[in-house]
Amino acid sequence: MSNEGKAGLPASACPADAPRGTQAGEGTIAMRMPLLALLAKEPAHGYELKAQLEQIFGEAYPSPNIGQIYVTLQRMERDGLVRSQDVVQATRPNKKVYELTEAGREALLVWMDRPSEGPRVRDDFFMKLVLSQLTETSDRLGLINRQRRHYLGQMRSLSLLAEASDRRIPRLLIEGAMLHLQADLDWLQRCQEELV
Repeated sequence: MSNEGKAGLPASACPADAPRGTQAGEGTIAMRMPLLALLAKEPAHGYELKAQLEQIFGEAYPSPNIGQIYVTLQRMERDGLVRSQDVVQATRPNKKVYELTEAGREALLVWMDRPSEGPRVRDDFFMKLVLSQLTETSDRLGLINRQRRHYLGQMRSLSLLAEASDRRIPRLLIEGAMLHLQADLDWLQRCQEELV
């Protein structure tokens, strides 16, 4: 089963191939990249980052828990992706302001260039698309075209698999995946028309 994943689908079409940090249950890890993207613009503290996420994505993006944001920032600092500095405030306790390190910028660029998988409401690709202009890390058309090529590659693999399958259930599963991919391709075109 070296080139096939779940349910006979090509490994490239399986969610198991989703990069670390985008699969369910990895909330703190999945929070890393949006925070790195926001910090690429300017240093900020946790509450500012939370407010920016809420402002940028509105109600479509479930409001992140401030505790999760601070835990993620601490782990990213431990991992060398960000560094912090205590800022003295006259009338309130000091606040910790975080900024991106060179390692953090490199991790962000890798994430921006990697094709995305995953659920739609908190969609990894759409986050890249929106945040890329804000952070000036990638151009939107380039992101859309890379994602389109990725989906077309998956479509070709699924077409070959569908032709080779003579069983109804696997064919229906493959057909469903192809319909999802076609919808994704149509949505990419819509994003291009609206945002590029």
